[in-house]
Amino acid sequence: MPGQVNLAIGSKEKTVGWYDTPITSVAEAIRDLLENYSHIPADEVVPRIVETVSSSPVIQVSPVLIDHCTPSHSPHPRHTLTCGLTLFPYHQPQLTQPFQRDKIWDVFPWPCVGQFRFLDLSLSRQPSYPRILSLLQSGSVRLLDVGCCFAQDLRKFVRDGAPSSSLYGLEIQSEFIELGYEFFADRDSFRGRFINADLLDRSNPEVKKLEGTLGIVQLGMVLHIWDLEGQTGACERVVELLKDERGVLVVGQSVGNVEGKEFPARGRMIFKHDVETFGKMWDEVGRRTGTSWVVRARLDEGLGIDERKRNWDEPSTRRLSFEVERVA
Repeated sequence: MPGQVNLAIGSKEKTVGWYDTPITSVAEAIRDLLENYSHIPADEVVPRIVETVSSSPVIQVSPVLIDHCTPSHSPHPRHTLTCGLTLFPYHQPQLTQPFQRDKIWDVFPWPCVGQFRFLDLSLSRQPSYPRILSLLQSGSVRLLDVGCCFAQDLRKFVRDGAPSSSLYGLEIQSEFIELGYEFFADRDSFRGRFINADLLDRSNPEVKKLEGTLGIVQLGMVLHIWDLEGQTGACERVVELLKDERGVLVVGQSVGNVEGKEFPARGRMIFKHDVETFGKMWDEVGRRTGTSWVVRARLDEGLGIDERKRNWDEPSTRRLSFEVERVA
């Protein structure tokens, strides 16, 4: 997209290539979660994603169906909405609401936010998901979601029958945790625990309590924020949090590349793995921690690559999905 070359990830400009237009439909999985977990009426699912109630709502005189709203070109940071109007046969005030996605964008404007990927229940598509769900249902393991954002994957587990008391979310941005409660309307019912902390902060008392207690850790779209040494250190920390036994799992996904190598990003270097380099990194993690791991990883054209929605990134970028299991 023209004019975007010099805009770095982290820019809050809405002209960047990773800021999609408002959605008009949602995947069945997230619809099911919002309807049957959060008890959102079917006709309010899309509006809930696109909008959320503001602290100072504006009352419309006529009722409108707001599921095809687009931002106006207002210079105000909380832009107004321009909407098509659909009249109902009765008169009921409606609230003009700011974009739900923009609330997250204001916290941190990453591509996963701009492209609505916080609605993606990626963990439920992992081959190991049925096994993980069964372990959680048995009450024999606890799971930590690192960089949980809205913790949509944790809510999916609860929808599928896992006890929320076995679920933990680690998130460095506390705003994401609060927005997750608001979005899923479960502040009084979700019994999982959220920890506002950095994975690499070994002094955090809440994280320290988890050391040696977890059966599964999800690393969802977080590893690629570091260089190779940073990623290796992060995985070492994950090993410290897991139980010291065979069968513990690390699952997740990351931005990868057809050839594993470093790339410049926001004034520093990050590492995008291919399957081979990811496996070698876990060999090094095993060497440093005295453990051994089987790595199952694959590259695909997710993250909007197959839909031509990632033209701002390197053409060689791919999605790396992985499951790593301790065997010794």
